[in-house]
Amino acid sequence: MKKKFILPVVLSSAMLVGSIPVSSVLAQPVNSSLLSSGQASKEWNAKASVPVFVKERIAEKFSSSTASNALNYLKKNQDKTGINNPDQELKVKSTQKDKLGMTHVRFNQSVNGVNVEGAEVIVHFNENNEVVSVNGRINQTITNDAVDTTASLSSDDALKAALSSVNAPEELTYEPTAELVVLPFEGENYTAYKVNVNFMGDEPGNWFVFVDAKSGEVIDQYNGLMHADEQTQKGAGKGVHGDHRELHITQVKEPNSGTKFALADYSHENLGGIVTYDAKNDNTSSNDTLYLGNSAAFISDYDRAAVDAHYNSEKVYEYYLNEHDRNSLDGEGMAIISKVHYGNNYNNASWNGRWMTYGDGDGKFMISLSAGLDVAAHEMTHGVISNSANLVYRNQSGALNESFADVFGALVDDSDWEMGEDIMAPEAKAAGSTVLRSLSNPNGVIVANEQRRAYSTNGGVYPDHMDEFYNMPTSVDGGGVHVNSSITNHAAYLIAQEIGREKLGQIYYRALTVYLTPNSNFSDARQAIVQSAIDIYGEGSAEEASANAGFDAVGIY
Repeated sequence: MKKKFILPVVLSSAMLVGSIPVSSVLAQPVNSSLLSSGQASKEWNAKASVPVFVKERIAEKFSSSTASNALNYLKKNQDKTGINNPDQELKVKSTQKDKLGMTHVRFNQSVNGVNVEGAEVIVHFNENNEVVSVNGRINQTITNDAVDTTASLSSDDALKAALSSVNAPEELTYEPTAELVVLPFEGENYTAYKVNVNFMGDEPGNWFVFVDAKSGEVIDQYNGLMHADEQTQKGAGKGVHGDHRELHITQVKEPNSGTKFALADYSHENLGGIVTYDAKNDNTSSNDTLYLGNSAAFISDYDRAAVDAHYNSEKVYEYYLNEHDRNSLDGEGMAIISKVHYGNNYNNASWNGRWMTYGDGDGKFMISLSAGLDVAAHEMTHGVISNSANLVYRNQSGALNESFADVFGALVDDSDWEMGEDIMAPEAKAAGSTVLRSLSNPNGVIVANEQRRAYSTNGGVYPDHMDEFYNMPTSVDGGGVHVNSSITNHAAYLIAQEIGREKLGQIYYRALTVYLTPNSNFSDARQAIVQSAIDIYGEGSAEEASANAGFDAVGIY
């Protein structure tokens, strides 16, 4: 059966999980049998993702900050890093120079040229071409177990298996991809195809499916939906809450209907545009159209969600450009696409890897989700994450993915430290549900989802310390990505109380784009954030001390 591909659009990493006030619900007991796993498997899995963090006290100087010199350093310091045969096991992924003058060489671990899933190492040079630190995660079982990286299965057959495994609909949002990788999974290193399948519909998905390249069996899978000659001119509109919005729009010529006005902003240099689409309250991407109006004033009730999505997208774009010198989500000027009026009574927003999607809410728990600047910043930050650390969307790395999105959501929408306060419906507010999550007081919000709440040890509220960590299987909220993120959220809030929002943003952006790797966990994040504080503000600085204190306070070491 031939699939139909629809371009251009994609989103991943749903933002929202229902939250209700502390007084409303009691926690359910945890089934301890769900939390157990074999010790041998745990030990193997630990060796399959070993953290690397080396900080040189006496930096070794090189003639230049190049990938070849980074590799020379690793070859000479195998005892320090624990990386054996780096010239055989590492493949250069990227080399980037930052505004501090440091150069960062990122390597993929590989076997016979095939990347090991999630295993990356970064070598950091200072402005004097000295190696000052190395960090990342590697698979140490590769050296002991021979891995046959030849594939018996074709990529087309792997794609068929993946489509069947996730019950993909006929219409896909873009053509699936298949990459041969070495996958460490439950005691074995598999040669597998990593297939990415993306679709919208009633249950949107940005699935990553790992298909055994020998047998064709599905080994593992997870949904990563994180929830021209045109002249741009000024326009105006009314947002969801009635706010007047000044907009950048474009005149377009429609066949047989004269001049229209589009929510399409091409005013920013080296940016592919900020463009808003109408999803027309259905689940079919092929029906989505550029959002058009008959005049430069978008003031109807139906326009309001689109006005806020368009306006907020520009605000988030300007934050990343002005604060971090980042040109769009990929840093290279990719178009910023939003789609509003998605589905019916849809209480969610998401980023699928290429665009943002906003539901209108059900009018009871939520209103239009595009009303929240913090929601837009959260979803667009998922795009930044996808194009930098690319944190795997489950377990602690997935919780970090959600947490960084929340932190930057609160930094862009800097009126408070809450998430979602502008999208809660009057009925929900009357019942006490005024926010989705709180960085300042996680324990003040109940985890509304009963399945997730069953794993609570703290009365069913969002955790603010590792003592309250929700030990969930990956089948429940991807291992707690929307819940355990509140622990690192609270650390960020505590740090900001000492150093302020602006410095927090600089430190967190550097940690995300310079130090974190796909499988980073909470401890790795602490190291990355502390090191970023040192890079920017100096060793022994108040900022370094505040970063350490913030993580101490939530039990992350």
